[in-house]
Amino acid sequence: MADDDVLVISTAAFIVIAGLSKRKKKKRWRTTKIYRNRLVTRGKLFLNDLMQEDGAHFRNFTRMSSDDFFYLLESIRDKITRSDTHFRKAITAEERLAITLRYLATGDSFSSLQYLFNVSKQVISKFVPEVCKEIINTLSQHVKVPSTTVEWLKIAEKFNETWNFPHCLGALDGKHIPLQCPINSGSIYYNYKSNFSIVLMALVDGDYNFIFVDVGCQGGVSDGGVFKNCQLYKDMEKNILKFPGCSPLPGRNKEMPYVFVADEAFALTENIMKPYSGRHRKGSKERIFNYRLSRARRIVENAFGIISAVFRVLRKPMLLEPETAKVVVMATICLHNFLRKSHSSRNIYTPDGTFDKEKNGKIIPGSWREGNGDKSSLAPLENVPRKSSISAQNIRAEFTDYFCSHGSVPWQNDYA
Repeated sequence: MADDDVLVISTAAFIVIAGLSKRKKKKRWRTTKIYRNRLVTRGKLFLNDLMQEDGAHFRNFTRMSSDDFFYLLESIRDKITRSDTHFRKAITAEERLAITLRYLATGDSFSSLQYLFNVSKQVISKFVPEVCKEIINTLSQHVKVPSTTVEWLKIAEKFNETWNFPHCLGALDGKHIPLQCPINSGSIYYNYKSNFSIVLMALVDGDYNFIFVDVGCQGGVSDGGVFKNCQLYKDMEKNILKFPGCSPLPGRNKEMPYVFVADEAFALTENIMKPYSGRHRKGSKERIFNYRLSRARRIVENAFGIISAVFRVLRKPMLLEPETAKVVVMATICLHNFLRKSHSSRNIYTPDGTFDKEKNGKIIPGSWREGNGDKSSLAPLENVPRKSSISAQNIRAEFTDYFCSHGSVPWQNDYA
């Protein structure tokens, strides 16, 4: 075969292959376009339904009742509505709030949300933080540290009534919120889990509400230093929190302070009780104390569990800069307390069976654990051994003696 014939055949083959390739690409583009149009239609249909009825789809989409959605909307409408003349289309306040709540509920990327609502991801990335800030400003009164001794005593009564732990003013814990690597941050956000994070420090009352939150500390800061840098610790050191005065535990004589319950990541102090370290024989005083402490601490574990199960933006690394991530996390905290205290949304947000329950000492896991387990990316603080003062050890010993005498519960020896 002559060289000219080979060249002609090769050229013809190339033209045929190139034509087939273009057809495949064109078909794929058409399929993607059809899929995107369907998503846009779904988003428009949802917004139309949103204005008409309070259905199960709406409640699942927003994590709240229509009454609370419109209350929140009217509270922030004027602040989140502005002229977007440089955008392709105007975004209504309803769309802004709906898209923001959808982002918090699913943690979907802005790229995914743009197809659902036919709004560009650049526009979404601009107004989501703005809406979150206004949610925080509107609902901030739902997250506050008690300002009077009477308010602290109500929390202590709830812990004693529900978890048989007197003189308890709250359950304290901290979690690492995962992030993508922040720009030009070096290792300051790099934590002991070998990823990047900011730290959420929280104090929870006996009804699963957050009463103090500090979020934004860099994950690279030692976990022991995180609590010392937050405002709650500073106010405790200054003795300005208006804690109730010392009084004996029921049936005892020694004057005892009111305390927070925490895990091994915190230092044992006169106002913070943590478990005895190490392994202890079954039925020992130390093991009984650890069991009773863990029962009271379950409050904060459940609070973190439900908030990450419902607002799934907390369950995956946020593709946000730390300051924006801080705003998003704080918005979920405010919404958690708001929905917990709402008559119309409480049973939607946390229906019966959501939290762990206990029957004669046997733990019945809450529904938030289903499908969650260890998949939540909220990492605990690192356990660091620390020395404690003699007075703090004596306070823990008094609690221990109380739990083994006047304050014992019938089933504790079966589980401790």
